[in-house]
Amino acid sequence: MPSVEHDIRLNKYISQCGLASRRKADELIAAGHVRVNGTLAEPGQKIDPARDRITVHGKTVRPRREQTTIMLNKPIRVVTTLNDPEQRTTVQDILPPKFREARLVPVGRLDFFSEGLLLLTTDGELCNRLTHPRHHLPKHYDVLIRGEVPAKTLETMRQGMQLAEGEELAPVRVKAVPQKSGDTLLQMQLIQGINRQIRRMCRDTGLTILKLRRVGQGPIHLGSLKSGQVRELTPQELIKLRQAVNL
Repeated sequence: MPSVEHDIRLNKYISQCGLASRRKADELIAAGHVRVNGTLAEPGQKIDPARDRITVHGKTVRPRREQTTIMLNKPIRVVTTLNDPEQRTTVQDILPPKFREARLVPVGRLDFFSEGLLLLTTDGELCNRLTHPRHHLPKHYDVLIRGEVPAKTLETMRQGMQLAEGEELAPVRVKAVPQKSGDTLLQMQLIQGINRQIRRMCRDTGLTILKLRRVGQGPIHLGSLKSGQVRELTPQELIKLRQAVNL
């Protein structure tokens, strides 16, 4: 457990515990949801984490065990596993040494020929929440399609469709952006965790995918991170991500 300095502001301590941002912690304190040693906390109050007992909504809060959560811009032809029996390149292989040693676990999958945002974490609870259907966060994709996409096809996706294998799909938010090349960029938001959903949707509607890239998951966005690069989530990103799955 990371050391916490003595006599720190209560809102900072709550933030270190990963419960909320400092501003949100102040709101919790002002609303009377925080107690120090059984007594209602006051705005601006300082505490000694080594001696004081802090509760929020009646539950004791403590600093989280040191965890690491990163985003990777996964290139194509890289497998989203830690080991591959076929000896293909895995996400573990392309991580910098300090992250390979951290035993990070991929959060879900991104298929062999797809690229973009992939979260990896040592936080088992966070990983479980992010991959559980109950807490499934919307995922955003940029999908480059060969040629034009008929309006009827877009409407089929927006209304919800049935895959050839029988799975019923929820409506997908999709916007078509024509490209100078004559191809079409589909900006898609999915709210289900169906395996290879976009590729199967395009297969069943007669579309040819040229490039499939995940650009966002819940409150986390790939931004300008280059292919193959990684970075740790910022404290604010991590707070937003945990809040999104009710942690």
